[in-house]
Amino acid sequence: MTLHFWIVKVLTTGMGETASDFLAHRLGPLPAVGLAGVALAASLTLQLLARQYLAWVYWTAIVLVSVFGTMAADVLHVGLGVPYPVSTAFFVAALAAVFGCWYAAERTLSMHSIRTRRRELFYWAAVLATFALGTATGDMTAVTLHLGYLSSGVAFAALIAVPAVGFRLLRWNGIFAFWFAYVVTRPLGASFADWMGVSRARGGLGLGTGPVSLVLLVLIVGLVGRLAATRKDVEPQARHAAGRTR
Repeated sequence: MTLHFWIVKVLTTGMGETASDFLAHRLGPLPAVGLAGVALAASLTLQLLARQYLAWVYWTAIVLVSVFGTMAADVLHVGLGVPYPVSTAFFVAALAAVFGCWYAAERTLSMHSIRTRRRELFYWAAVLATFALGTATGDMTAVTLHLGYLSSGVAFAALIAVPAVGFRLLRWNGIFAFWFAYVVTRPLGASFADWMGVSRARGGLGLGTGPVSLVLLVLIVGLVGRLAATRKDVEPQARHAAGRTR
């Protein structure tokens, strides 16, 4: 189940990056942001109204957070001219503020403790901040630091091994390791997706943001469909309770 989660998470980060670019170029920045914002609000409303975890509802919200988070980071740089290092620092501060308020109110940041509306709201605020932070960070390494998209992707692939090793071998705190990896998945997936989608002149494969987004969407739908069918991502007690109510 852990492997499934991280694979789908990385796929959503890549799709969010290329889908955001595709929509912005096809519709224009303002209409694209407006459309993504409305879709995100609808998906989060559906998620918050759900009485139990539903794979397709949850991952739809994650995909739309990915798209909107990318646009939020891009607006700061492209629309307002904020340099990537500055926007990265801003989103670090925003994420730290969310975590600080969450911990002050609930005394935990654990994924497994999200069983109230307030904790879920904190969770989605943190998720949105991680996507925006990851977007700004990935663009900073690729553009500002001149690593390019492929080299950035390789660097983040190495970086995401740090919390895995820290948790497995060095007995890092599980909550810290989880959120460390959660943040890194964003620039990891986005860097490789950008590399596949952007033109050869920009150091990519030139496949196009539309086709790359479509392929990633198909993979996400397939994996989430499998989770919905097998319910492997549902805690045993929840599966048992659901079975009793049917």
